[in-house]
Amino acid sequence: MSGKYRLLGLWAVLVLVADQLSKWLVVEHLPEYRSVTVIAGFFDLVNIRNRGAAFGFLNRSDIEWQFWLFLLATLLAVGSIFYIIRGLRERSPLLVTGLGCILGGALGNLTDRLRFRAVVDFIDLYWHDWHWPAFNIADTAICLGAFLVCLILCFDRKKPVAPC
Repeated sequence: MSGKYRLLGLWAVLVLVADQLSKWLVVEHLPEYRSVTVIAGFFDLVNIRNRGAAFGFLNRSDIEWQFWLFLLATLLAVGSIFYIIRGLRERSPLLVTGLGCILGGALGNLTDRLRFRAVVDFIDLYWHDWHWPAFNIADTAICLGAFLVCLILCFDRKKPVAPC
């Protein structure tokens, strides 16, 4: 197995394990729809389920098709990551790291969808009247990975991805 696949797998597994372990701890120790203040006025741990996507998009209990939509979207994302990795001309460790974070996050949320038909969210940030939608480690890894991939693709003059 080449170095780029090992690096991708390493980051994906690290994110997946951290995500699933953190969600297991929340589900085991915090009743659903309850919260625990970590930093008053800023950060709570909660135990909620999100049937939708980021920011609660399509988080509705009266529809069932969003499960299939997000399942398909995840499978397309995973396939796209492997397509991109296959086309890399060189190792490009930062790009592979970003893709590994996205892959691990996607697999973490996919695991939840298959187990609960919803994603476990538990990080709740807020400030006065401003409230960020609850999220999890998988969501964080996806966002950080996407940011890293965008930086690499925008500013790397070596063009690490082969043209289509």
